[in-house]
Amino acid sequence: MNGLRFLAAVAGVCALAVAQTPTFYRDVLPILQQHCQTCHRPGEIAPFPLVSYSDARGHAAAMAKATSTRAMPPWFADPGVGRFRNDPSLDPGQIRALTAWAAGGAPEGNPKDAPQPPHFATGWNIDAPEMEVAMPEPVRIPARGKLEYTYEIVPTGFKAGRWVQEAEIRPSSRAHVHHAVVYVLPPGSNWLKGAPVGKPFTAGDLGQKELWTDSEILLVYAPGSAPDRWPPDLGKFIPAGSDLVFQMHYTTNGDAAVDQTRIGLVFNPAPPSRRVLTLQLTNNDFVIPPGASDAQVEAHGTLPGPATLLGFFPHMHLRGKAFEYNLIGAHGTATPLLRVSHYNFYWQRSYELQVPLALPAGAELQALARYDNSAANPHNPDPTVAVHWGDQTSDEMMVGFFDLAVPAGTDKWQYFAERKR
Repeated sequence: MNGLRFLAAVAGVCALAVAQTPTFYRDVLPILQQHCQTCHRPGEIAPFPLVSYSDARGHAAAMAKATSTRAMPPWFADPGVGRFRNDPSLDPGQIRALTAWAAGGAPEGNPKDAPQPPHFATGWNIDAPEMEVAMPEPVRIPARGKLEYTYEIVPTGFKAGRWVQEAEIRPSSRAHVHHAVVYVLPPGSNWLKGAPVGKPFTAGDLGQKELWTDSEILLVYAPGSAPDRWPPDLGKFIPAGSDLVFQMHYTTNGDAAVDQTRIGLVFNPAPPSRRVLTLQLTNNDFVIPPGASDAQVEAHGTLPGPATLLGFFPHMHLRGKAFEYNLIGAHGTATPLLRVSHYNFYWQRSYELQVPLALPAGAELQALARYDNSAANPHNPDPTVAVHWGDQTSDEMMVGFFDLAVPAGTDKWQYFAERKR
């Protein structure tokens, strides 16, 4: 009798262990839906989908390793500085579940345990666009060589101003796009005056070296970046009669291609109370010495009027090592707002504050970038040369984009005019 009780107890423990082994449909699929499928689904940036059991089973060990080391999902903000609403990081329990699932043989489980699949608009990561604007003429990209920035101007035909709540830039040849910026060109602007409409052109075509602008930015795209999705009380404004300007930086990779980038727009159902402005802290006058493993470049700026800080988007090139934003106090003390200790050119993330920060006029922001121009940097194009600001990936940039919310009736030029009052 005692032996039978012992065997029954052992069987119970074994049954409990089996019951606790995570299964795909009950434990793993919800994690993939919430944290992975934005990229890991057909047609998106990830190299393989993670939608079905057959998709995930063969990657179980790799998923366990990538998540336990926090290589995936990609997120580079130091956890001790700030909280961000778009942080895709897994919590420890989710990481344990993926590890245990892989160790347990990646069992399928009961399909009835599967959660409802998330809805993704076909071909987009935003809601189904109400309007798509594509570059009218595709751009042919050669297999080799350096390319100037390419521009295309596209009229919107808007008879009235429109508020944009969601926006996403979709290159058709992601592998060749270093970055894309879509600017708003309002009626009467002198920027790009005389440039062709609906046809690609470069600064050289207009007889200029560069085409700097203070036009408002609708959206920035870089490898790994995310679209804009603003709450209902926020939006970006496109005035009536405006054009959109696509600024495209293409890089060659040995394969010729054709790109016809487009932007999808979802409009606010009602005018929002606040307008989003994308501004930037930029330093384009620096030298990174040959072999320097920790060169620092910084930029400062003061807000001309009160505003609410919404988030950040740091941009550097292949020598980029780390980037941080700080709020500078009256006595020079720095309060960290974001710290990216391991910048990754191939995953250029935006960082949206979980609690937006109200700032007064005169608030000073600092952006601090660090670069590794040594041979120890595996992405370094050439550690033997001094590096300056430049358009090409082999050059460097130092741009700290940040988003502000201001009253809906204030545009970028009105906001900066507050400094003169």
